[in-house]
Amino acid sequence: MKKILCALFCILSIEANAQQKKLGDTIKKDLLTAPDTVKHLHSKALALVPPAILISYGALSFAVKPIRNFDYYVHGETNKTDATFHSTAESYFQFAPIAITYGLNMVGIEGKNRFIDRTALLGLSGGILGVVDYGLKKTTHRLRPNNEDYLSFPSGHTSTAFLGAEFLAQEYSGKSVWYGIAGYTIAATTGVFRLYNRDHWFSDVIAGAGFGIISTKAAYLVYPYIRNALTHKDKKGRSTLVMPLYQDGAVGLSFAKQL
Repeated sequence: MKKILCALFCILSIEANAQQKKLGDTIKKDLLTAPDTVKHLHSKALALVPPAILISYGALSFAVKPIRNFDYYVHGETNKTDATFHSTAESYFQFAPIAITYGLNMVGIEGKNRFIDRTALLGLSGGILGVVDYGLKKTTHRLRPNNEDYLSFPSGHTSTAFLGAEFLAQEYSGKSVWYGIAGYTIAATTGVFRLYNRDHWFSDVIAGAGFGIISTKAAYLVYPYIRNALTHKDKKGRSTLVMPLYQDGAVGLSFAKQL
């Protein structure tokens, strides 16, 4: 697994060097420019099928005995492989795809959206996922394999990792397919670590992956409508802009209208 991750990071470095532009100009453009439009999710309805299948698999583990038995089988096999395995690496892996996304912008490689919209999309994705994850953990009340608590379903670390992987893919898959491959490989590694740490069952991880992916896809689908409602032109062609504001510890909204 380490060799695969190292190889992917080498490929990403080559891709980044090939696409890099002047750093100062790119950062200035990225941070200070709020585009007039936001690109929609360039996916068909079929793109929602894979995450829906992953979520369905996880949900069926509560009712279908063979699926639940496979959870026990995977748990037993991981214990046979390394019963004393313990690592906190997944706590960092889960955020790696998001860090890569912003890092690529910092080194001068432009993604699909500018900083303001990209960050808003990430926040919306996280908000959707947070509500879903918290609600399900409380309602499903599944005991973890390590018997620590009853918050096993779905895997939050895995959800976050796949949210970031889809975020990276959305922003950079148009530049190179390797960005998406790297993000999803890191996300899958996060899920594997959760299994070996005995923090989650296999179905928890599978469902977590589905929820992470679909949360990001949903955000990219609905955000353009939110953005256009906050930033638009009136009948006379005058621009109106409503944006979040943080100043001196206070959070609010800023409003600007062209006269």
